[in-house]
Amino acid sequence: MSQDPSIDALWYTRCPVPTPLGLAAREDWFKQEFQADGISINTLQETTDPVLRESHYDHKLPHSFRQGGNVPAIWARANGTDTKVIGLNWVDEAQLILTLPESGIKAPQDLKGKKIALPLNRISIDHQRASALRGIVVTLETAGLTHKDVELVDFEVPQAPTGQGWGAGVRVAYATELEALKSGQVDAIFTKGARGYETAEANGLTIVYDVRNHPDPKVRANNGAPRPITVDGELLRTRPDLVARFLSRIVQAGDWASAHEAETVAYIAKESGSTDEYIRKAYGNDIHLHQGTDLSPESIAALEGYKNFLLEWGFIKADFDVKAWIDPAPLAEVLRSQSKKAA
Repeated sequence: MSQDPSIDALWYTRCPVPTPLGLAAREDWFKQEFQADGISINTLQETTDPVLRESHYDHKLPHSFRQGGNVPAIWARANGTDTKVIGLNWVDEAQLILTLPESGIKAPQDLKGKKIALPLNRISIDHQRASALRGIVVTLETAGLTHKDVELVDFEVPQAPTGQGWGAGVRVAYATELEALKSGQVDAIFTKGARGYETAEANGLTIVYDVRNHPDPKVRANNGAPRPITVDGELLRTRPDLVARFLSRIVQAGDWASAHEAETVAYIAKESGSTDEYIRKAYGNDIHLHQGTDLSPESIAALEGYKNFLLEWGFIKADFDVKAWIDPAPLAEVLRSQSKKAA
């Protein structure tokens, strides 16, 4: 394979959620890894250029890596963007259907005939809407219901001005949905993660169902699980050595996290704009043990199932082969190198 010597910079982006890529970045491992090569490491989180920042969703920036919610990654691939999945990370997070305590709604079957809020964001791919819809549909299915048994009500979410903050972290978490619930416009809302759990407790809401408790991982799959590590295809073809080295640091973060519980929880709390307490409530006390990277058949099947959900509901317009999207070679190379070092 030809190796292009002219690469002098690599880019990465991650979502404000638990990711081993984020942990590796926090420890400055990418800069340490490539410093001797004269390759600079840049992150989209530190640029205000709206064209560059859009690559967080469309992944069109050359020489770039991404880890975060899978909806944008799937959407970009469905749009024909040349990317490959080189690793997956699975963290089960709270996925909550919430109501007011006086509503009388205590279980999923009580949602029949009720109004449920559905966020609407005017952005290139509405990952928040896709996530909420999935949580709602799965909850209804546990009671033998479908979306036709409820009324889904759209609520437009105000967007932050360009260049301010990153993603949904710039607004009060779930403020739009919460206002709709409290004013009686809807009977239930969906929240997720640490901020979603915090929203539930701070407002004394009833948790009707937590999708995290569903026994089937394929059903629990949502924007937050599994979280793919994607790389632009051209970089992988021309410099697989650089891709393997970058990935090795992400894999290393999983081992580091398992031995550094308090630091891992504190990092995720800062990244998520939450607290240690709610990180543990939303992700479990063993969150530090779930920062590993793999390409397990179960995770791949769940990713494929969620891709099918996005296609069925119109979030993506074209189908594609998830297994063909995955390139196991870089992770295999990383694991081979680790085995050699261990020996």
